[in-house]
Amino acid sequence: MSLGVSVVIPAYNEGEAILPVLERITDSVESEYEVLVVVDFPEDTTVPVVAEFARGNPRVRTAVSTYGRGPANAIRFGIDQVTNPVVVVTMADGSDDPRQIDDLARLVNRGVVVAAASRYSAGGQQVGGPLLKGALSRGAGRSLGLLGRVGTKDATNSFKAYSTDFIREVGIHSRSGFEIGLELTAKARRLRRPVAELPTIWLDRELGESSFQLRAWVPKYLRWYRFAFGPTLTLDQVRREADRIAALNNKP
Repeated sequence: MSLGVSVVIPAYNEGEAILPVLERITDSVESEYEVLVVVDFPEDTTVPVVAEFARGNPRVRTAVSTYGRGPANAIRFGIDQVTNPVVVVTMADGSDDPRQIDDLARLVNRGVVVAAASRYSAGGQQVGGPLLKGALSRGAGRSLGLLGRVGTKDATNSFKAYSTDFIREVGIHSRSGFEIGLELTAKARRLRRPVAELPTIWLDRELGESSFQLRAWVPKYLRWYRFAFGPTLTLDQVRREADRIAALNNKP
């Protein structure tokens, strides 16, 4: 039986750079799938490129987020549009390996609520990228995996598959940056829901510039990081604590 997988890609003025990403996904994914490229505004340079590509593959489309600008809002908006039981978030910069989308989705189909592509587990690797950002990410991921027992050594990686039902249940509180991967992993841990990982090789983007804002986003990541540690919580308790973190993270 084929899985139904929705692939959500947040994009910002990628232009022609989005083409090889779409080509790799459509060539690699064997599941029943859709690809939703989410942008912040209709004039984004990604839009006409995706529209042209979609003429040959109607399973690919764009959507303009109405939730505000930034990758977290784009991801949240995209996830809210999907109906498939599995949603995979991957980046528009080509850093992720689309051949792993099926394998990540199968883990969700087997019962995990978060399936992470891990750069820091055995067999994984990060190639390129800023040294400080990589060191912080590696330290956070490994400590959460070993000490927090969150089920993955790479909770900060955005390349993950999720149970759509799980996301609907716990909600997404992040409104900036790429916190969502860490947020949902932390929520799964506090609820003691199953999380699994597969090793991945992450390649730094070949074209364009990263939108990662280290100084602005690290304090927000740290709050979700701390939340991952602690005893089992009920769903209501997770929601209340997530509301508290969101109130701090989303201050103007």
